[in-house]
Amino acid sequence: MLIILCIIAGLILAIVPNFLWLLGWIGCKIAGVGLPYRYFGIASLIIVILFWSALAYGYFWGRWKVESVALEYTHKDIPKAFDGFKIVHISDLHLSTFDDSPERLNIFIEEINKQFPDIVCFTGDMVTIGKSEAEPYTDILKKISAIHGVLSVLGNHDFMIYSKHNINREMAVDELAEYQENILGWKLLRNENIVIESIDGSKITFIGVDNANFDNQGFPTIHHGDLKKAMKETDGFRILLTHDPSHWKAEVLSETDIPLTLSGHTHSAQIKIFGWTPAKWSFDEIAGRYDNGEQTLYINVGLGCTAPFRIGVNPEVTVITLRSANKDIGLVD
Repeated sequence: MLIILCIIAGLILAIVPNFLWLLGWIGCKIAGVGLPYRYFGIASLIIVILFWSALAYGYFWGRWKVESVALEYTHKDIPKAFDGFKIVHISDLHLSTFDDSPERLNIFIEEINKQFPDIVCFTGDMVTIGKSEAEPYTDILKKISAIHGVLSVLGNHDFMIYSKHNINREMAVDELAEYQENILGWKLLRNENIVIESIDGSKITFIGVDNANFDNQGFPTIHHGDLKKAMKETDGFRILLTHDPSHWKAEVLSETDIPLTLSGHTHSAQIKIFGWTPAKWSFDEIAGRYDNGEQTLYINVGLGCTAPFRIGVNPEVTVITLRSANKDIGLVD
């Protein structure tokens, strides 16, 4: 089916030069002059070749070129005991991506583990359609290693809203949640928080919300996020895990003082050519780091794919090292 769609898309693109030639030919015919077709035909052929070549690159190579992105994050509220605390941020696994090359997921997990993270934060979309996508990769996912384990939240796809089957979605989401927590041993944050404490009693808090979707940008999905509930009784240095980056401007900036927000979702549209990505049509914040005063958003462009290609947008493992403004360094247990 995918091959057929690619062929059709290429042929549609090929029509454009031919349509322009037809319009020009009609105008020239009225004016009593001729319009050669040759160059329009060559342009049509070049467009098709470039399009199909780009898709072939994205399918066979681009979607597997995992890249580690290092970031040091300094904030006045980070306790000195957490100076050097390493967070590996991943997102958007879409595990059906690996069905034709399961060994590639092993390589991605090795890339995570070689960072020796204190904690791994996964910002949603484990699957594209349903939990059955994840089950073949259980043993591989269990290999993720971090001192404080894996924290996760649910993205829009994790709520099974794209399934073509008539399913009990609430039950399906609960099954995926149970899979993450009881089978993989991850800590799934569903509008709740968890505290990591050092041996000297200082702490940082991770807050996680279900997918939070807003009308100000992006595209309509599903909204089950409850930030106020998730933040309840939290203080000090806090990190928010929320799948959709539109949440940052819509609620986090305007109603909280949370210093660091981690998101995914955009994939940077899986296409970036000379700095341009179609994601700009939907999102204000697309990929990487954004700062507003003392608040920061980081968007990971994901490891998996919704369509099986990546062109100019490599799968990403983000390595965030926390730095305390106080340089007297303590220890984290």
